[in-house]
Amino acid sequence: MARVAGVDLPKSKRIDIALGYVYGIGRPLAKQILEKLGSQINPGTRVKDLSEAQVGLLNATLSKEYKVEGELRREIQQNVRRYIDINSYRGLRHRRNLPVRGQRTKTNARTRRGRRRTVGSGSPGKKPAAVAAPAGKAPEAKK
Repeated sequence: MARVAGVDLPKSKRIDIALGYVYGIGRPLAKQILEKLGSQINPGTRVKDLSEAQVGLLNATLSKEYKVEGELRREIQQNVRRYIDINSYRGLRHRRNLPVRGQRTKTNARTRRGRRRTVGSGSPGKKPAAVAAPAGKAPEAKK
């Protein structure tokens, strides 16, 4: 199994698809990387058929020219932290765990806000014990 940028790539997939398993690399960037490597790695090659030299070349290219995996995650987290620290609107939305890019929140936004919590009277089936009068007696009127 080939290990690229700290990620084990699936053996049976083509290298242009398997590179997408690395955080920060999608299909277009994977295609661009393989074009840059040109004659050394064919995009149709399966991961299990790659030689050690090809895997090393891929690792070297990724570490030199691209931010992927931990380095990219760290940079994104620092950017979010900066928004929060400077009290920007985006930082406020991140801090409150609400959608950042202008989406509506009256309905939708469940992924970001979490499960619905009913506020108010709750379920209409049961009355609280303090309100319900004991059986057989009428409630007293206040004077």
